[in-house]
Amino acid sequence: MSTVFDIFVIGGGINGCGIARDAAGRGYSVCLAEMNDLASGTSSWSTKLIHGGLRYLEHYEFLLVRKALIEREVLLNMAPHIIWPMRFVLPHHKGLRPAWLLRLGLFFYDHLGGRKILPGTRVVDLKSDVAGKPLKEEFSTAFEYSDCWVNDARLVVLNAMDAQARGAEIHTRTKVIAANRVGAHWEITLQSTDTGATHRVCAKLIINAGGPWVDDILQTSLGKNDAHNVRLVQGSHIVVRKKFDHPKAYFFQNADDRIFFAIPYEQDFTLIGTTDQDYQGKLSDVRISSEEIDYLCAGASQYFKEPVTKNDIVWTYSGVRPLYDDGASKAQEATRDYVLRMDGNDEDPKVINVFGGKITTYRRLAESMLDEVESVLGAKGAPWTRKSVLPGGEFGVSGFADLLAKVRSDFPFLAAAQSERLVRSYGLKAFDILQAAKTPEELGEDFGLGLMEAEVRYLINNEWAQTADDVVWRRSKLGIRFTEQQKTRLDTFMNQNKKLQTFAAD
Repeated sequence: MSTVFDIFVIGGGINGCGIARDAAGRGYSVCLAEMNDLASGTSSWSTKLIHGGLRYLEHYEFLLVRKALIEREVLLNMAPHIIWPMRFVLPHHKGLRPAWLLRLGLFFYDHLGGRKILPGTRVVDLKSDVAGKPLKEEFSTAFEYSDCWVNDARLVVLNAMDAQARGAEIHTRTKVIAANRVGAHWEITLQSTDTGATHRVCAKLIINAGGPWVDDILQTSLGKNDAHNVRLVQGSHIVVRKKFDHPKAYFFQNADDRIFFAIPYEQDFTLIGTTDQDYQGKLSDVRISSEEIDYLCAGASQYFKEPVTKNDIVWTYSGVRPLYDDGASKAQEATRDYVLRMDGNDEDPKVINVFGGKITTYRRLAESMLDEVESVLGAKGAPWTRKSVLPGGEFGVSGFADLLAKVRSDFPFLAAAQSERLVRSYGLKAFDILQAAKTPEELGEDFGLGLMEAEVRYLINNEWAQTADDVVWRRSKLGIRFTEQQKTRLDTFMNQNKKLQTFAAD
């Protein structure tokens, strides 16, 4: 155990990977352990939005909304391949919030965050606008505003890749089973969830970014038996056959004062969600309930001419959001902001816990965490991520069309959908996958739907992918179309070609 890391990060979600990236970029030595695959928890079960949180204005969370609105364009510039602008249509429902209140909220939304790239709000005549065609006749007016779409799981992976490129060690399928203070350091015992092998490393500081498991980590690995800091709130989504052909999304109000979205998804589908309800069960057992399905179908059917039924559903997913427990009476009223808390006596090595947070503000959370890190370990490099770019995104916000055209020109044998998916997923890194290929055969085996062997090998060697689920549900969303036979073949290939992880501290 000759290596003593400055920082040991527990958790490979967006917060953990964002912190590891920022810290490594400032010159700290960093090791991160994730007990499953990257983004396998909350970070891949979101509504896929980079947004200010329009509804949070009703709960007077102006600071959170402003922070998130500013981050929209920062993140858009960082990762224009996996984040892109989207227009949202908010129909005026005469029985719910009055039009003047919606106008006021959207005025603040347009002006709180220093918007420069995204267009502002406009009033939409649903009788003539394309957005009105799938809606019931009773909806005649809407407000259209801007937010952004994000490929959430890929955002996590790109942060991990950049952290590693800057010197961090990233270990997936590696669980922290114990952490003990030994003098001025932590001695951390790790166990491979694949092989059962154990290993120990040392670190000056632990960052607990375990998401929904943050309290469990405190209770089991860190010995804090009375840890109760987060409120677990389940959010579920349904994916149905496409309900409309235009590229805009819908922001719908419900009679219970909640809101939900209907968003274009993977070309042929519509994503509808989310729910908000307290969760008490095992984190491994999170599933959408029949009540949630009924709730989302009924809510969407209030707006769409063609009702949404259970028969339309092609996929569902559920996740648990670890919200900081601020004592709010309703799940939807609990704060979405983050709280950082340091534990440890003056002379002891410290642990800093992350409670709550949103994908949209993960970069700001990481900067706040590094302020805490500096108070313990001393300052190294200055804040740097605001003007940075994530791997593959170096082509700029306005350069997507040109990049796609170049890929199609250089690799004319690719199907149109295949080339667009590659550029949307990898940006400039698509060239690392395709290299000098002149024919489809040069990319190796086709596992289905344009997923070629060259891409799978890239994911194994560069993005910690080890199973078919890693590829078809987190590195992509091809799983929504994959057959069981295709998935089995992919799993067989990956088992034969998986990359084993090692520790620098060995």
